Amino acid sequence: MRLDLNVPLEDGRVADDTRLRASVPTVEELLRRGATLVLMSHLGRPKGAPDDAYRLGPVAARLSELLGREVRYLATPGPGSPEQQAFVAEAPPGSVTLLENTRFDARETKNDPELARVLAGYADAYVNDAFGSAHRAHASTEGVARLLPSAAGRLMLREVEALSRLVDGPERPFVVVLGGAKVSDKLGVIESLLDSADALLVGGAMAYTFVAAQGGEVGDSLVEEDMYDTARDVLERAASADVPLRLPPDSVCAREPDPGAERSVHPSDAIPAGLKGLDIGPAAREAFAGALQGARTVFWNGPMGVFEVEGFDAGTLAVARAVASLAGAYTVVGGGDSVAAVNRAGLADAVSHVSTGGGASLEFIENGDLPGLAVLRDDA
Repeated sequence: MRLDLNVPLEDGRVADDTRLRASVPTVEELLRRGATLVLMSHLGRPKGAPDDAYRLGPVAARLSELLGREVRYLATPGPGSPEQQAFVAEAPPGSVTLLENTRFDARETKNDPELARVLAGYADAYVNDAFGSAHRAHASTEGVARLLPSAAGRLMLREVEALSRLVDGPERPFVVVLGGAKVSDKLGVIESLLDSADALLVGGAMAYTFVAAQGGEVGDSLVEEDMYDTARDVLERAASADVPLRLPPDSVCAREPDPGAERSVHPSDAIPAGLKGLDIGPAAREAFAGALQGARTVFWNGPMGVFEVEGFDAGTLAVARAVASLAGAYTVVGGGDSVAAVNRAGLADAVSHVSTGGGASLEFIENGDLPGLAVLRDDA
């Protein structure tokens, strides 16, 4: 069973167990049906070799607590190593075993057929419940599914159902809020949404590439100079499609994103040299909240600033409150910082769907499918 257990760790413990909790229902259902489970997941970005910083021991410990039963785990060189194979072979009927980090084996990200065969040899059937990893055609997400009878888990099905409502005739007005660092990361989804959204609100560092592309002064803010022509083209296409693409009129600025840094507010197109735009400003918060009022469908992916640093989180929290206040609207939040914002504000229950996959949700909206989903349909 492939899960998305890629969670933050602090001092050897799981710091946020949202993804673990989301995986529990399918695990428990299969255990009730008498399955013996072998779980797979990656954690972080190890470079194809064992790295103690990314071992799944803390994940196994927290998952054991959530399930109220032992999750067998052995630190091994990798998921396909002889040590791992011997440990799985000893698994008692009805037990739960968590393999070591799939990315400890360089063959994982290459979707190597030999690793897929080793992983498939652990079981009689395959369930993919890792929506957050379904946009990767890796050995544990796509290769194994070609070798075993395969199915989607409950979380995967919920994600597809929820995101399909954004793709297949969303109720209007449909407002999209995008943030994060790079235009290049969101370009595909921006272009696809120009055909369906009624308004695009762009914050985060990616906004400064758009501002600079139009000749604005953005100080030392993060920009992608090689994306200026693309940004201008997107703005022209949005104007031609009569889809407002709104950028933050002002920004909270500082020399560095430090909690004690001296902060000041400036127009986003007149940021002094030496300062960086690190959050949307008060006028932008008001403008974005106003643009969201009356929306019937909302998709939000990405923070409005350096959300994880105190003093630069007000914009992201303001968007969280605005989205959560939309009574009767269908609202979807995806991406780690966006999800963290609604959780921190205690507003997750006021959102229609909180997605466990940031990049996966973007790719699904852009393409209407994912490699980890397509292969399951092929098996069906």
